[in-house]
Amino acid sequence: MATNKDAPLGSIENPIKFQDQDFDALLQECVQSGLLFSDPTFVAEQKSIGLPEDPKNVIEWKRPKEISKNAVFVEGTTGTTDICQGQLGNCWLLAALSCLTMHPKLFVKVVPPNQSLAKPYAGIFHFRFWQYGEWVEVVVDDRLPVREGRLLFSYSHTRNEFWSALVEKAYAKLVGSYGSLKGGNISEGMEDFTGGIAYSLSVSSRTPRVLWRCLTAALSRGSLLSCFIEASSYRDIGKVTGDGLIKGHAYAITDTDKVKKASDEILLLRLRNPWGFVEYKGPWSDKGKEWGEVDQSEKERIELKSKEDGEFWISADDFSSLFDIVELCSVNPDTHEEGNTPTATWNISEHEGSWVSGSSAGGSRRYRKSFWTNPQFELVLKEVDQDKEEDDDDDEEEEEDDEEELTPEEKKRAEKQKTKAKQCTVVVEVLQKNRRQRDKIHFLYIGFHVYKVPSELEGVCLDRSFFVKNRPVGRSGKYKAQRGVWRKLHLDPGNYIIVASSYRPNQRGEFFVRIFSKIGNTLGSPDFTCSSGFLPVMAAPISPEDHVRAQKLFDEEAGPDDRLNPKQLMKLLNSVLVKDYHLPLETCRQLIFAEDTKGHSAVSREQAETLLSALRNLQSIFFQFDEDSSGTMSPFELSMALQAVGMQCDYKVVQLLSERFASGEVHMPFHSFVSCVTRMRKLFALYESETSQEVKDRGINSWLLQFVTV
Repeated sequence: MATNKDAPLGSIENPIKFQDQDFDALLQECVQSGLLFSDPTFVAEQKSIGLPEDPKNVIEWKRPKEISKNAVFVEGTTGTTDICQGQLGNCWLLAALSCLTMHPKLFVKVVPPNQSLAKPYAGIFHFRFWQYGEWVEVVVDDRLPVREGRLLFSYSHTRNEFWSALVEKAYAKLVGSYGSLKGGNISEGMEDFTGGIAYSLSVSSRTPRVLWRCLTAALSRGSLLSCFIEASSYRDIGKVTGDGLIKGHAYAITDTDKVKKASDEILLLRLRNPWGFVEYKGPWSDKGKEWGEVDQSEKERIELKSKEDGEFWISADDFSSLFDIVELCSVNPDTHEEGNTPTATWNISEHEGSWVSGSSAGGSRRYRKSFWTNPQFELVLKEVDQDKEEDDDDDEEEEEDDEEELTPEEKKRAEKQKTKAKQCTVVVEVLQKNRRQRDKIHFLYIGFHVYKVPSELEGVCLDRSFFVKNRPVGRSGKYKAQRGVWRKLHLDPGNYIIVASSYRPNQRGEFFVRIFSKIGNTLGSPDFTCSSGFLPVMAAPISPEDHVRAQKLFDEEAGPDDRLNPKQLMKLLNSVLVKDYHLPLETCRQLIFAEDTKGHSAVSREQAETLLSALRNLQSIFFQFDEDSSGTMSPFELSMALQAVGMQCDYKVVQLLSERFASGEVHMPFHSFVSCVTRMRKLFALYESETSQEVKDRGINSWLLQFVTV
């Protein structure tokens, strides 16, 4: 597939160049110089392996022709047996790659054609992977890690074919090292090879015959399928059962078929073990006696092979009794349903978000004080697509880690909703980003909740009180430590928000949220729902005691212009503050700067009294929201304290305020809180007086984000 520079950047026709490496330019440069490509960004050294070094077993890096004199990029046609797992626990990736070989149109997206080890050969190859809404092109040289003359990682069954080893190397480069591929969920690989959406299906949720029909339909429409047996404990992972199956191990589902045995029709599935060996030994396996009662023509039609290549057939009944989970990946949600012909036009809406410690990383619903601070994405559903009673089987709700029992009234309401006529189908997925880096793999436990927003709150950033009073109408289920969580939902038309969260608060991370829905339904970014605003809260008039104190200090210290300079103002303000909350000189300068002093760097009697009263109020608010009495304020507490002052702030603004005024610390002392409020009052006032229509069109959030750190 040739690159089309006119296509949108990040599309499959014009992918983003990983690490700014241009394949065509590098290839031409190598051909002209006569030198083989050596990749300077993924060097042939131990750090690219990313696993502990074993001094007894030396690793060399060799090119294919140095490993096998008969080396080719592709031998004949690509197939499932081209891929065998080496000394790396990445069956999840290779099983996904096995699935990909069954779909030529999808395969050429990942492995562009016209690549060869024959002339013009320059030791350079390129591959494409989907990454969070964009296709990325990765360039690699063909130096591969070898131990004792054999490939250390992925290899082909014939040992002469090298395309799969080079795809594996390119993916390792993308995530940092080969070691970063160790352990994973097959859905990751399937999504990154297709850009589709992956989800899990419990084998026991359907009868063997219905499940077989569902998987047959999915394969025919281009879905990638895999399966595994759940291990009851970590120690069980990799154990081989008496039937020759491996627990906790990813198998590719590569085909379905049916054969006649006497008068019976036997439904079969073809599976492949990425190891390339260790096969199922039960009924209908390669050497199963059941094949003796099947016509030779039937065996030839389904290409029955009795060699140990990791591929085998299994009956639908035995599959259902032995396997636990099927994972499917499709570029079209319609293929999730058995017998459902795709007729509707689906749309993908996607946005990026982040969890920032102390600011927008609010944790699960269990953490009521901070859950509301998680990023909120507006979901507007207008286009209905189906009857409510259709297609219920994807809505099996898992019990949630932080879930509470429904009240009788809520149960009644939920049942009533099920009787309504028409709904909108929407597939929601949240993926956490960049959790495979170098030799470290650290997935957070993540989930999402969907809330119905009443008309009077549409377009408003929802605060803590909303989430205390309302329950979600949809959710991803249990928080899971994997890259993505997914749920297909059927919701009434209306406005909703999606709240993505990690299980525990204050866990930093980036994520990607996307929805598949009908064209008329849209997903908005957090900025759309959280607009900043300032409605000043009236401060109490100055107390008689403070009035006397201010007048006395003015009489004693004010200059000829009857004003107080920053040092004199500091003395006045600190005389009414608790000792631990005294203001430094710089904060007092900021307070004076924010006032209209007519060109003076000093304040009048009236201004000083107003500041004194305002400071009393800020100290009271600080005490109120410093809930742990630490003498400092976390960003979560800051957001609520700003609301008490009258400032509604978008989470990105709060995040920047925390970084700007906490002076590099996680928590903010009182004097920084005073500086923060002073700065925000000034910025809100300047925005109100701004006459530029261009500035007004960009909005208050853009204004604050531009100037809050200046």
